[in-house]
Amino acid sequence: MFLPNRREAGVHGAGLLALSLLGVVIGVITGFGAILFRMLISVVHNLFFLGELSTAYDANVFTSPSPWGAAIVFAPVLGGVVVTFLVTRYAPEARGHGVPEVMDAVFYNEGRIRPAVAAVKSLASAFSIGSGASVGREGPIIQIGASLGSTIGGLVRMQPWQRITLVAAGAGAGIAATFNTPIGGVLFAIELMLPEVSVRTFLPVALATGTATWISHIYLGMSPAFLLPNLPTPELHATSLVTLLLYAGLGVLAGLTATAFIRGLHASEGVFARIGNPYARHALGTFGVGVMIYALFLWQGHYFVEGVGYSTVQSILLGGTPALSLLSVLLVAKLAATCLSLGSGASGGVFSPSLFIGAALGGAVAALLIVLFPHAGFSLPAFATVGMAAVVGGGTGAAMTAVTMIFEMTRNYEIVMPMIVAVAVSVGVRRVLSRENIYTIKLVARRHFLPKSLHASMFLVRRAVEVADRDFVAVPGGQSLGACLRTGESGGDTRYLVVARGQRIAGVLRVSTILRHPLDSSGAGTPLGTLASRRYTIAHENDIMFDVIRRMWRRGASMTIVVRDGVRVPHISDVVGIIAKEHVADSVAESIRPYESAQPMV
Repeated sequence: MFLPNRREAGVHGAGLLALSLLGVVIGVITGFGAILFRMLISVVHNLFFLGELSTAYDANVFTSPSPWGAAIVFAPVLGGVVVTFLVTRYAPEARGHGVPEVMDAVFYNEGRIRPAVAAVKSLASAFSIGSGASVGREGPIIQIGASLGSTIGGLVRMQPWQRITLVAAGAGAGIAATFNTPIGGVLFAIELMLPEVSVRTFLPVALATGTATWISHIYLGMSPAFLLPNLPTPELHATSLVTLLLYAGLGVLAGLTATAFIRGLHASEGVFARIGNPYARHALGTFGVGVMIYALFLWQGHYFVEGVGYSTVQSILLGGTPALSLLSVLLVAKLAATCLSLGSGASGGVFSPSLFIGAALGGAVAALLIVLFPHAGFSLPAFATVGMAAVVGGGTGAAMTAVTMIFEMTRNYEIVMPMIVAVAVSVGVRRVLSRENIYTIKLVARRHFLPKSLHASMFLVRRAVEVADRDFVAVPGGQSLGACLRTGESGGDTRYLVVARGQRIAGVLRVSTILRHPLDSSGAGTPLGTLASRRYTIAHENDIMFDVIRRMWRRGASMTIVVRDGVRVPHISDVVGIIAKEHVADSVAESIRPYESAQPMV
């Protein structure tokens, strides 16, 4: 449930229509932003690797050999200098992979993100990716879209939940425009960004992602992010038990790999944090990446792990990188290069590296199976695709997003069932080994904890009469406290007194067992009308708890007096019960009891 702070409690905010139109606006701007961001990456990449000033760059095609020769190892270092300057000087939030900062803003800062973050993140990430750092372009565009949503939410007078919805809309639109995955963008926002999933939050997000994808289609075409060959029908059918068990085994390996990625990245950030100078820190990490890039070039003729790595992913999916030894080396190299890049201070995402690592893992498993069972008809592209989904799902914890996005990115329906199996197993294995995913582990280090799951708030639709405590006594306001306690002694730890002035309700008072002990003469003679609290609200029997809680919170009330339905001016005889804050807490606890488990779920 979204509740504004009391300063904004009187702000009515935008209606659903206005919020939806703002979602469309965010989708349009984010769609164009994604296009410009890719162009900026192209310019930086061509300049650093080829010495050319051009926007012609297809990330799915291997980069031509650089005229700089061995000096290419310094390209990521030079890019890192620019990134460090931008981040330290203008926006520290732009450092890293971006999504944790957006989640932090959603859950801990009412969706507020500084407008400067969008500009700095664009430039810093373009230099990181373009110069060869092993990071993805989805994290930056998510943070850029989210910053845009927050900025618009700040310009228009609205409640915090509406601003948070626009932040989620911008994040979903960014990832949808980047990968041409509108459904995946919506699910990403739902699984990772939205504290509340309802019509009023879903509609703006869906419109934003759909609009951003449409803009992307106009300028970048409707082709999927990766081309996949027609997968041969193996002797072991894709839905057979044996094949599904093999994919489940891939899911186990993906869960282990995702855990290694999460812990490796977190450890890398900790190690590099010990280096005080940010320029030296980032130069050291990016130099390691540069050496790795050039070493792979000398060995196999391609830079492989530089930048987003889509060229390598595409090559694996087309069967152009079939060697088990090469795939195994690429898996380890990409994981290490990403940890070095992000750990030392690069600006970029982890989604693309996860795709690379998953493709290499799945391809390596398939290559091994092909060696062991050459006539079984195993498909390396199919295993690579499933590996992509499994590592992404295990690392991020967003299982539905992983399955949907990889399907949208490859447009191959036949591997959906194996993907579901592998992703489910991967998430389970990673959860056993690491409670936190690659996004939340960074926030937990700051002691910022996020919900592990989304539960239907059933307590919010319970009727007030069902929650109310009926253990109360109506007393006249002129009666003294001493007389009340002498005549009202009864069992129970707590009793509520509804104080009346004539037939009208004057206040409410909770008397604990401590007050039933003997009082001195001055205290015993105090009228109940003087002691009674006026911090209460009135609710009818069939009012739902959502409205009761909101009313209590807005008025700063500690208790609600529940009266019979249909009563306009309640009298003391109309009272049927009392709702205090502990009753609300008990109702919440009772609603989540069916979901109790030994350990929190991620």
